[in-house]
Amino acid sequence: MPSLSVFGAQWGDEGKGKLIDLLARDADLVVRYQGGANAGHTVVVGDEKYVLHLIPSGILHPGKVNVIGNGVAVDPLKLLEEVDGLRQRGIAVSGANLRLAANAHVIFEHHRLIDQLSERWRGEGRIGTTGRGIGPAYADKSARTGLRVGDLLEPGHCRTRLKAALAEKNALIQKVHNERPLDLEGQLDRYVSVAERLRPFVGDTGGEVRAAYRAKKRILFEGAQGAMLDIDGGTYPFVTSSNTGANGISSGALVPPSFIDRVVGIAKAYTTRVGEGPFPTELKDAVGDRIREQGHEYGSTTGRPRRCGWFDVVAARYALELSGADGLIVTNLDVLSGFPEIRAAVEYKLEGRTFSTWPAHLASVERAVPQYTTFPGWSEDITRVRRFEDLPQRARAYVEWLERELSVPIVMLSVGPDREQVIPRGLQPF
Repeated sequence: MPSLSVFGAQWGDEGKGKLIDLLARDADLVVRYQGGANAGHTVVVGDEKYVLHLIPSGILHPGKVNVIGNGVAVDPLKLLEEVDGLRQRGIAVSGANLRLAANAHVIFEHHRLIDQLSERWRGEGRIGTTGRGIGPAYADKSARTGLRVGDLLEPGHCRTRLKAALAEKNALIQKVHNERPLDLEGQLDRYVSVAERLRPFVGDTGGEVRAAYRAKKRILFEGAQGAMLDIDGGTYPFVTSSNTGANGISSGALVPPSFIDRVVGIAKAYTTRVGEGPFPTELKDAVGDRIREQGHEYGSTTGRPRRCGWFDVVAARYALELSGADGLIVTNLDVLSGFPEIRAAVEYKLEGRTFSTWPAHLASVERAVPQYTTFPGWSEDITRVRRFEDLPQRARAYVEWLERELSVPIVMLSVGPDREQVIPRGLQPF
């Protein structure tokens, strides 16, 4: 099959970067279709660690075409900073292996500023944004007032559009937030000046991806964030501003749904979340702290400590169903080594009712009380295991139980940060 979609099946940070990097070996194109520089995909290659924000993880493999689709909110300054950083480390980046959608929306300084000021304004009602301008850029896209990458390549057109945008944004910045307005000429100098550096990467990426599929090229669609942060299906309003699962591919990469052949979710063997919002299985105790330290659970983009908890079957089953997942990759199984017992939530009790499926119709699941199944833990170090049958019996039992509960085959396990620390269980991507 020529295409595979890989998405996060929790609240993000599931280890997608490493797995996408691994799967990119067999792909011809790696396509990012949503999100912005708020995403952080970490890939460890030998002694080298790479944190990618906008550029797809396939960039670390020579000969792969990496596509930033129209559904991505692009900060051109951050993108070029990322390009320069990779080149300094010996990674080839050019218009031949990195393609940027001309119709992707641009994140400007006013988006970042408004993002940060609005979060401060919300006080206790803050949603935990990274302050990277993602939400305001997507808001302008929907309001039809945003600028796209192609606009930067035409200075006169860009001036007209940015002048109109700043007239509105500066009124908000100055009169509501009591901050200094942004200068049009300064903003034009800052953004239009990088246009020529962007030009070699820019094109009709939707057409390029569609042509590649028709030519039977192998395409890997790379999701950012996680399904539970989806703007429509996630824990709104504590979500990101795009469709994060496979349901975002058609609009975010401009391909028909029939071009999506296989869908695989990625979830940790436990659960984490960054920022505000409901998290039913969160552990605010020594066990949660231990998971955080053993799993090095700190945001790759922000450095914020992640909230940690046990695996949530209710949320994961819902996330897999939303994207029509054919399989699941479970990461960070090694982090659970040494715990005397392991737990997983199978139901919620909320408002006098019991839910075994995600209660999407409720305004909030903040007060949900998870109902757990408990398993005996294992003490062995499993980071060197490469065959499922070589795992401790208790680890195998936990994985097999998850597989039954989720009704989706677990097609791969990750037992460490390096790209080689995986246990295959039948995943045939292409």
